[in-house]
Amino acid sequence: MDHLSYTFQALADPTRRAILARLASGPASVNELAEPFAMSLPAISKHIKVLERAQLIARGKEAQWRPCELKAAPLKVATDWMEQYRQFWEARFDRLDEYLKELQAQEKTPANTSAGKRKKGAGTK
Repeated sequence: MDHLSYTFQALADPTRRAILARLASGPASVNELAEPFAMSLPAISKHIKVLERAQLIARGKEAQWRPCELKAAPLKVATDWMEQYRQFWEARFDRLDEYLKELQAQEKTPANTSAGKRKKGAGTK
């Protein structure tokens, strides 16, 4: 599997996204990362391993403390990849917006307005 796939796989889980959000404010131990979740330490460790495999976090070693810290480079790669599609969809939405404005302008033209009035008035004698 390529690095981008590992990144998206890791980001697919809300627990892992919450762990990354916590690490954005600074390094933390596994116990600190586990605090807000109602799950076991082994379950949190599995999430951390997925994040490590995606290279989104790194674990250090300071005496007995093994802090986890955020590594943002894979997020940049994913953002760059998504950016090309954002540009694509924005161009599509811009064209749709132009088309809708054309339709609205056509509805407001005097020819269409008077034709609509004649049809209504024709059957009311």
